[in-house]
Amino acid sequence: MVQNHMLQLLALVAMEPPTNFDPTAVRDEKVKVLRALRPISAADAETHSVIGQYTHGAIEGAPVKGYAEELGRESATETFVALKANIDNWRWKGVPFFLRTGKRMPMRDTEIFIQFKDVPYSIFASRGATTRPNKLIIGLQPEESIELRLMAKTPGLDRQGVRLREVPLDLGLANAFSEYRRRIAYERLLLDLIEGDPTLFVRRDEVEAQWTWIDQIRAAWAEKGMAPRLYAAGTWGPSAAIALTERDGISWHE
Repeated sequence: MVQNHMLQLLALVAMEPPTNFDPTAVRDEKVKVLRALRPISAADAETHSVIGQYTHGAIEGAPVKGYAEELGRESATETFVALKANIDNWRWKGVPFFLRTGKRMPMRDTEIFIQFKDVPYSIFASRGATTRPNKLIIGLQPEESIELRLMAKTPGLDRQGVRLREVPLDLGLANAFSEYRRRIAYERLLLDLIEGDPTLFVRRDEVEAQWTWIDQIRAAWAEKGMAPRLYAAGTWGPSAAIALTERDGISWHE
């Protein structure tokens, strides 16, 4: 999941605009991002990554066996990965990218969560108002959606101070484009394959750049002797994954 799906989403979010919507131009920009990923060495493995394996728990009220129980033996295979990635180029210098994927989570939910920088100075602070960074949430599964969360002033005479509240601007694609038949994920890819359009397909140098980064991480885990941390099925992974983001003053979106 990390090597293919998640790194592809990372590349699409962080890539520069291509010169045109040409397969070569699009994939060239994605490769630039993947090659700019900062390696996670053994010295950084414990502060930039968390691996886990689910134990018995419950999902939607139904009991779930642990991974080792289902397998019938002990295993060191991870079923959860959280990573802090850095892209070493001019645009993204100093901006962390957090990746998280796992099995037996509370729900199947795929999304891109972008948190903007907070305002450097709030003119409303003296009036008792607290600001929070704006957020952009791009939902991929189970429903496609785009949500922008903005800080807005609540109505009133402000005699008790200015009050700000986070307000969502939500665009559900199923409702906005209800007149169009929804397509399954691979329908577009199969049609592109038949028509010879490789824009959405992964090029060889993309795969090589992805595996170069991933193999360095796995080597770092082996060098540090990192073993998967246990987490109960039906939860959002090991508690160590919370600290992974909290060190940068942010939290996972759940």
